[in-house]
Amino acid sequence: MTAPREMFEAREGEQRLQTDPATMPPDGGIVFIGRIASPWKTRETCPKNMRAARETGRPAVLTIDAPYREGLRGLERASHVIILSWLHHAPRNLIVQKPRHAAEAKGVFGLRSPARPNPVGLHVARLVGLDIGTGRIDLDAIDVLDGTPAIDIKPYFASTDAISEATIEGRDER
Repeated sequence: MTAPREMFEAREGEQRLQTDPATMPPDGGIVFIGRIASPWKTRETCPKNMRAARETGRPAVLTIDAPYREGLRGLERASHVIILSWLHHAPRNLIVQKPRHAAEAKGVFGLRSPARPNPVGLHVARLVGLDIGTGRIDLDAIDVLDGTPAIDIKPYFASTDAISEATIEGRDER
């Protein structure tokens, strides 16, 4: 496994925490419920977001570990799912970041970067197939590296999860 600091270069204006959260005692007991098999082997080839991942036309598979497979019952009703992943290659001590495309540095909580104190990824994917017996969930796309751990799955409800008036200042999207 590649060390987090090797995958994320330092940029001007960035700040790191004095204590790396990866070395601190845990506050909660997160467990990995499965792993994501994706076509992306390196950070350079991995799409930066789900839109870019979908544009590649390359599907992904999330395999849920045996003890958690019964939790998949009823998920087949959903057209889309929310997947929470643990972005295990990302550094956890970067608190101010300077994205390549940005004019100035921003706090980690104002960004969608994987580098954050708790590297939780959020992905909304189309559910293509589901086999509860094997724990196999086929997805239209994913924007994580191959082997990324999954920590949760939830059905996506357009009626409550989509907020049409949501905006981000400085971006041309809704």
